[in-house]
Amino acid sequence: MQEIKENPNGNKPDQASHISEVITQALDDAKAQNIVSLKVGHLTSVTDYMIICTGSSNRHMRHLAETTIQALQESGQQILSTEGLNSDEWMIVDCGDAVLHVMSGEAREFYHLEGLWDINELPVEE
Repeated sequence: MQEIKENPNGNKPDQASHISEVITQALDDAKAQNIVSLKVGHLTSVTDYMIICTGSSNRHMRHLAETTIQALQESGQQILSTEGLNSDEWMIVDCGDAVLHVMSGEAREFYHLEGLWDINELPVEE
């Protein structure tokens, strides 16, 4: 039987899932396009979830990031950092257990983060 361990942020795995749900719900409420939530904890120790979405304009992208930050804070979550909130291409909201990438359509197509991170976890051999 595999023991469930806390992640480096001290949160239990179900906490990471809850954070991902708060983010995706906030994005959906703010009309984000093509929301994808990837479970990446088996690929990196940096975060458990990577959420990627597309905004239709710089103003919409900023609205998505700010709405998500507000929803996370209202649910008691800490925002570790933000990057690019004035960017026309890519904004990042990092809350440890989950990292949000708000991207323009062009940037999302160019960088194709889903292709880099959507790798299934292999079963552990005993």
